[in-house]
Amino acid sequence: MPDAVVIGAGPNGLVAANLLADAGWSVQVLEEQPEPGGAVRHDRGVDPDFVNDLFSSFYPLAAASPILSALRLQDHGLRWSHAPHVLAHPLSDGRCAVLDRHLDTTADSLDAFAPGDGAAWRRLWDLWDTIRSDLLGALFTPFPPVRATTRLALRLRAAGGLRTARSLVLPVRRLGEEEFRGEGGRLLLAGNALHADLTPESAGSGGFGWLMSMLGQTYGFPVPVGGSGALTEALVRRLAAHGGEVRCGERVAAVAVRDGRAVGVRTAGGETVPARRAVLADVAVPVLYRELVGPEHVPAQLMEDLRRFQWDFATYKVDWALDGPVPWQAEQARRAGTVHLADGMDELTRFAAQIAMHQVPDRPFALFGQMTLSDPVRSPRGTESAWAYTHVPHDIRSDAGDEGITGDWGPADQDRMADRVERQVERFAPGFRSRIRARRVLAPPTLQELDANLLGGAINGGTTAMHQQLVFRPVPGTGRPETPVAGLFLASAGAHPGGGVHGAPGANAARAALRAHRAPGLVRAQRLLTRRDRAGHPV
Repeated sequence: MPDAVVIGAGPNGLVAANLLADAGWSVQVLEEQPEPGGAVRHDRGVDPDFVNDLFSSFYPLAAASPILSALRLQDHGLRWSHAPHVLAHPLSDGRCAVLDRHLDTTADSLDAFAPGDGAAWRRLWDLWDTIRSDLLGALFTPFPPVRATTRLALRLRAAGGLRTARSLVLPVRRLGEEEFRGEGGRLLLAGNALHADLTPESAGSGGFGWLMSMLGQTYGFPVPVGGSGALTEALVRRLAAHGGEVRCGERVAAVAVRDGRAVGVRTAGGETVPARRAVLADVAVPVLYRELVGPEHVPAQLMEDLRRFQWDFATYKVDWALDGPVPWQAEQARRAGTVHLADGMDELTRFAAQIAMHQVPDRPFALFGQMTLSDPVRSPRGTESAWAYTHVPHDIRSDAGDEGITGDWGPADQDRMADRVERQVERFAPGFRSRIRARRVLAPPTLQELDANLLGGAINGGTTAMHQQLVFRPVPGTGRPETPVAGLFLASAGAHPGGGVHGAPGANAARAALRAHRAPGLVRAQRLLTRRDRAGHPV
């Protein structure tokens, strides 16, 4: 009998398993898919000569994560690679904003839009340089991160106090208007905010766009050499070296609960896998409580709160094998691993408004990845392994492009949307379509089929908006990996601090499990509180 069973071999599940194994626990990881990795996997499904990442590709949060750094995955085969530029945002008139690991290069790019904007970017960098260590400490530690937050508050006070805090909670459109005279800096911030589901007018999108921009400025947007799955392979090898086991093709159908405590899991094949000490779930939050645990073991208020749980946007992705490099009009885009495609801030707002109105956007904002540029082993010399993803509503009611995309995501919908994405690329890279050797569409249902955590193609485990962060994540009054079921810990992106490949939800869950085992009185108290809550008494 293992000490712990981990449901799901995504990066958070594997980080949790590694930390438990480091503490001397025996660990078994059960994964539904035929291979581990969750949304960190690659294949050769587009063309046998090309490596294409199935889901995520660039990993600034992994590069910044003290959790992953402490695992020393380089000792288990992981190597990182970078494109010459981190990111480019070209415009149809030929101008192009560039984010580069060299501060001078980024600043010079923005000065080309408006003199003085380079200095404005440096001021944002100075703020980051002042609070970086404490901000990352607060981000990657369990909620509430008391020590890190106290230090961060002192740093913020020295850096401007409430005025700085105000800037970080602004919508990114407003932050850009306050900080920059030209469009270049505004677009870098806004495009990075839309890596999540934070629109130009969303509160807090300014802070998130700034965070992602500064991560790119500091760490770049690195990629694992050989494909995104190389990160997964390093985590699995490390776990095996410490005695842990990963079993693939094993879908967990239920968490076994006895006397208010998780005692193991039951697989879809009928096997019961007991857990001596804990069950950790790298599982989407609604699925965990509604399907694997069941309402009979969960307080009624939590089930009610789940009705208001909000997913992030649905995602639509296209992979390509290209016979040559992308013919970008802007020279700077030819050297950037990531390219943001929207012709100005108003087009970003228009895109977000169409999603809010449940329309398929007619000019989709696309994040475009040039993987061979970032990692030359991804495809034959002179070619390019590329992808683009955009967002669409979960509940599609009309097509802003008037081409009849319905949201059933059958073959007709998939082809029409792929053509639309390719036309968006062509606006900034005329001749792009002539270089396509092969393409593959990953529509929202396909993404979910390949990783059950990506419900409807949502890739961040729930919205990144402020109303579902910190103490509100995944529902109000939580914010921690402990669940109402003793011995069951939430280890997925649905937990604080949310989506992205950094390992924090898995690490927080592992530490909570270890802490509970060291202090069994906490488990007894947790059971008592859960029973009182079910009885309708205040907790």
